Amino acid sequence: MTSLFRFRSTVSIFSLALGGALASPLALVAQTTVEQLNPYLTTATRTTNSVGTLGTVTDQFSVAELHRYQLNSFADALSLATGTPILRSGALGSSAAIFLRGANSNQTLFLVDGLRMNDPNTDYAVMLGGACLTACDSLEVSHGPQSTLYGGEAVGGVVSLRSQRGEGEPSAQIGIEVGSFGTVQGALSAQGEKGAMAYNFAAQGGHTDNDREHNAFDSLNTTLRLDHDFTDRISVGATLRWFHGEYESPGDRFTNDPDNVENEDNLIVTVFANFKNGDEWHTHVTLGGQDRRFVSDTPSAFGPSVVVVKNRRSVLDWQTTFSSIERHRLTGGFTGEVNHTSNSGFGSIDENQQLLAFFLQDEINPIENLYLTFGLRRDDFDTFGLATTGRATVAWLWAEQRLKLRASYGTGFRSPSFLDLYGKSAFYQGNPNLRSEESRGWDAGVDYYLSAQRGSLSATWFENRISDLIIFDFGVFPGTTANVENARTRGVELKADLRFGQTTRAQIAYTYLEAINQTKSIRLLRRPSHNATANLWHDFGGGFNAGAGASWVAGREDVHARTFGTIDGEDYFVARLYGAWEINEQLTLTARIENLFDESYEQVHGYPQPGVGVFGGVQWEF
Repeated sequence: MTSLFRFRSTVSIFSLALGGALASPLALVAQTTVEQLNPYLTTATRTTNSVGTLGTVTDQFSVAELHRYQLNSFADALSLATGTPILRSGALGSSAAIFLRGANSNQTLFLVDGLRMNDPNTDYAVMLGGACLTACDSLEVSHGPQSTLYGGEAVGGVVSLRSQRGEGEPSAQIGIEVGSFGTVQGALSAQGEKGAMAYNFAAQGGHTDNDREHNAFDSLNTTLRLDHDFTDRISVGATLRWFHGEYESPGDRFTNDPDNVENEDNLIVTVFANFKNGDEWHTHVTLGGQDRRFVSDTPSAFGPSVVVVKNRRSVLDWQTTFSSIERHRLTGGFTGEVNHTSNSGFGSIDENQQLLAFFLQDEINPIENLYLTFGLRRDDFDTFGLATTGRATVAWLWAEQRLKLRASYGTGFRSPSFLDLYGKSAFYQGNPNLRSEESRGWDAGVDYYLSAQRGSLSATWFENRISDLIIFDFGVFPGTTANVENARTRGVELKADLRFGQTTRAQIAYTYLEAINQTKSIRLLRRPSHNATANLWHDFGGGFNAGAGASWVAGREDVHARTFGTIDGEDYFVARLYGAWEINEQLTLTARIENLFDESYEQVHGYPQPGVGVFGGVQWEF
């Protein structure tokens, strides 16, 4: 009853605040058909759609939007999405994780330029915690099980980071930023079109000492996209993305070890081709590869202890979309993948895996303003066997297309890792008979679109049930793994995205979450019951704009860094300010204050976050 009362109280407060904020724009809504956003390639369907026709909850952030908010960190930008609190085990450069809709941190799939970046053996945590977003990047989050289109690990949803095609006259920009904690960052970008060729390049990186001793972080991010149109029907392209990070990791504040260092290099490359036959037939083929190397060096009194993890992946992905059948759009294809992982640490892993998957999706528009999607997928792994998933969505526009009712249902899975299946040590033996973790999730909600693209209001109820959770069982000798636990996550997502003319943008998001391990009747760790974010940006004219942002996290269970016992995690509220002054068309000055009120908090117990930080920069476009 207590949690329910807190939830109702929070929703009431949110509704009152939102109602006051919306009183003026709602009064201006005209009785005309809403202007839907322009279609774009979305991860929700793997096809081009407008937001108004999707039955899937998505958050999209453009290059311009992320630049406006002065968010160049992958993790900080992702925290804008509804219900995606970022948990860092340290400062900038440390490992980070998300628990999208309460799914475990290893049950969310990251796509980079259309290529899977993580699986049970390949971790996204270091790149999420340290990578910068470059001037090439847009970001999208699709909520709920998405395994029908993308396979394993898409239980909570999919995060897609995509480099954009260059466009317009060639241009370039260079920038530098300095500030607290000995921070120095630099960025260089260039993009444009020349005839049939287009290019987009960005490099960004720098150094920070962070707020603790022996906690420095150095990084470099490079992104490149090339496109060439042979005809209006045939085009080819390539992307390259490289992240390098070196992080001094002193551990938790009880240990405070000055000698630990973590290094990661993550290289992701794709080559792709598009073939079109008018508007009725479109084929997209991607050949890609990933090479990741992570090294953890933790010297001790007994000598050096170095763990090296290597992940290599090769992928061929093919999809074709047919629109020749009236009121239907069929998309089908296959994914073939070969990956290898070696890990010199616990489990002594040196294994290979092959995957072949087929998928089929039908987008149906049976009557005006009604949009249905149905899909099936079959994944065949040579390590643990088969996985079959399905998904269905509905979106119904009415009230002159200003109101959308939507719902979705989908199944998902997470594959067992090589450590789960084959790991070996003196006290542990993997279980080659493991099954994948499976999920069944659904949601239902409503979106209200303001006229003249003034924004939208959204509310969603979601629920996800996860079975056959893989656990480590050290109650037997040797310890092993087993599919023995079940979990349930459910809650409410509320969001307001408002535009007051061309000069003001306001975003408010709140998520209430219940996440329970049903087998043990306990709360799942590190899933906050309440998570809210707010952002307000305004263009004051004369080349000056400024904004403010805030996030609030409350009601979660954590693990004590010293005793390893379960504790109540601390609540925290963090705010930021940022502004920019465009002196002329070429020169812009920027400033931002992070952790404005110098909040002392830990996203993961024992790992303090930096205090107040002040940063200033200059950008020159030419």
